Amino acid sequence: MQNEIKKVNRGAMTMLQLSLPLIAENFFRTLVSSVDTFMLSSYSGTAVAGVGLVSQWVFFIQVLFNVICIGSGIVLAQYLGANKKDEELNHIAKGGFFMTIICSLVFMIVIFFITKPLLGAYTLEEEVRKAAFNYFMIYGGIGVPIVAISMFQTNILRTYGYTKETLIITIIVNILNVLGNAVAIFGIPFLNIPVTGAGGVAGASVFAILVGNIVMFFMIRKRKDIQFKLFNSPKVPKSIYKLILSIGVPTAGENLSYNVAQIVIMAMITSMGTFAMQSQVYTQTIVRFVFAIASATGSAVQIKVGYLVGAGQKDVAHKKVFKYSLIATSCSMFLILLVNIIKGPIIGWFTDEQGVIELTSRLLIFSIYLEFGRSLNLVYVGALKGAGDVKFPVFYGIFSMWGIMVFLSWLIGVHFGIGIVGCWLGIGTDETTRGIVMALRWKGKRWQKKSLV
Repeated sequence: MQNEIKKVNRGAMTMLQLSLPLIAENFFRTLVSSVDTFMLSSYSGTAVAGVGLVSQWVFFIQVLFNVICIGSGIVLAQYLGANKKDEELNHIAKGGFFMTIICSLVFMIVIFFITKPLLGAYTLEEEVRKAAFNYFMIYGGIGVPIVAISMFQTNILRTYGYTKETLIITIIVNILNVLGNAVAIFGIPFLNIPVTGAGGVAGASVFAILVGNIVMFFMIRKRKDIQFKLFNSPKVPKSIYKLILSIGVPTAGENLSYNVAQIVIMAMITSMGTFAMQSQVYTQTIVRFVFAIASATGSAVQIKVGYLVGAGQKDVAHKKVFKYSLIATSCSMFLILLVNIIKGPIIGWFTDEQGVIELTSRLLIFSIYLEFGRSLNLVYVGALKGAGDVKFPVFYGIFSMWGIMVFLSWLIGVHFGIGIVGCWLGIGTDETTRGIVMALRWKGKRWQKKSLV
């Protein structure tokens, strides 16, 4: 059986096989996230603002331990493409899992100590602060190890090509999440279950992800080609830990820099008032549907390129990525234009505050500019990562995010007094210029010298 598994040419898997389940997963995840925001907005607009604020910090923390997930996935994809031995494949999964557990426990302890001083650095209404504190302590603190394990197991399944399975798990988790949110926001009077607000929403999310972890554990065990044995297997060599971190640290650095920059921009937006904060959350919620396809394509491209580079088919990878990017960008442009055509009713689902409606409507217009660049970024950065070319996206990304995105957001939005629209212009300019640079990097083929095998 093992010999048959080793002859599998994962590089021959089509992009449709890899990406369609990921696209469906992204759309479903985004749909449920939007329902969450809609449900929370019916409970309290200040709760939406509070949860939106700390959600960026939650993502920031996830990026930190995603260093290991990304590094493990890229190394594993190239090893699979090169038909490495089962023992070597297991070393990557086992080593990555142990590092994920240790990092997540450290972050959980840190969050318990920093939440109050962190929120004290923002200018917030008391209700916004309370919602942010409750959500962050439960989802960002207690839930960190559970979320970390979920991300790692999902990464293992995807890298082995089991994207349909991750879609099924996402559906299960998010249905449970919506049901839990309904209980948290509306309560169950006849069972004397009270409304618990933002804290209850966080608790529902953690419980749903825990259930998903259990389902994934059994899915992985059933698939004999997945090499992921924690016990009764050889000790992981130190070289494997170093290899994962050598790829994961610089690769995640690009995401880390982006998220820190977003946190700084959100701090600017908080000074513009609760209406601006709400508009930011609603607009981000809506445009997630737009870049769901590009995001899924980028994830699939990373896996696909890893397979091809591992198998020595670099020229094939070079040609195919241009086609994948064209498709992803075309889809993003079609969707953002469609959203702008029907945005009135969409925004109305979230709020009836006229000021918030008008501001969100304006942000969606400027999102056309932003989503063009974002689609380029998601695909070409994914391709470069999959090929092992991780340093250039990080170094240029740090320069662009701070020298263009943050600086222009401050200059146009704060200094010139344009407000949140100025911040979105800054973000859009960064995404577009960075996307073009990454496309040129891929075209130049320097990444072909960066393979791991």
